[in-house]
Amino acid sequence: MASLRQGYLLGLTSYVLWGLFPFYFKPLESIPALEIIVQRVLGCALVGSLLLLWWRHPGWWRELRDNPKRLLALAASGLLIGFNWTLYVWAVTNERMVEASLGYYINPLINVLLGLLLLGERLRPLQWLAVGLAAAGVVTQVIQYGAVPWVSLGLAFSFGFYALIRKQAQVSALPGLVVETWFMVPLALIWWLGFSQGPTQTSELWLSPLGLWLSLAGLVTLVPLLCFAAAARQLPLSTLGFLQYIAPTLVLMAAVWVYDEPFDVHRLFAFACIWVALLVFSFDSWRWLTRKAL
Repeated sequence: MASLRQGYLLGLTSYVLWGLFPFYFKPLESIPALEIIVQRVLGCALVGSLLLLWWRHPGWWRELRDNPKRLLALAASGLLIGFNWTLYVWAVTNERMVEASLGYYINPLINVLLGLLLLGERLRPLQWLAVGLAAAGVVTQVIQYGAVPWVSLGLAFSFGFYALIRKQAQVSALPGLVVETWFMVPLALIWWLGFSQGPTQTSELWLSPLGLWLSLAGLVTLVPLLCFAAAARQLPLSTLGFLQYIAPTLVLMAAVWVYDEPFDVHRLFAFACIWVALLVFSFDSWRWLTRKAL
């Protein structure tokens, strides 16, 4: 019971922190999204490496060295999570948080779809219904606004493929995250030196109050990830599945109630399709796990 309570606390902490990310990134909206991501990657690589030295994972480098395919997998997952971070930060700083929240509501259903298409998994009837309802929500957005909700789909698919690769790579959470970020470091440095405001202006930024806020990006990124990794070891997967809806709900509430992003009837209908799909999906998962336990 103590382990379960700790797992719940860590899981809630991770998803609440992810849901509060807009309040961290919104004050940085005057800075280009790629500039923020560069600082986030460099900070995450540094803080993660220090934590890896402190919390020792014996043999992690030897395992990766002896399995080059895992290194390639982490390079691919690093690119995906880098794209996901960039798109999310851009959405928050460009008043597209409603679309971002929709993307993370869709994500669990994208995982189901990827399992069907790439892993040969079979969908149960209610899962097909959930995927169909989610598709109806996306189609509603396309019809009403005349454009594909690319922010939502970009976030959902990039994180879905990221989760798929990490699931198959079989690398521990902290070493995997550190190696992913180190694969991103050369790209971040190339962009920072060649295309950003340049080291001189960036150093001036870091000496300002905004720069101090930006310097916390690595720590802000790592804390919820580590809480999630610890919670995943102590909680049933079904419990984590229900907790994951906390983050997009908080993002949506912040978008509509704090930052006054538009949320009209058409968007409400699209979200309603996704919400019903998630209820169907969650009920089916709970029923299947209950039957399996009997």
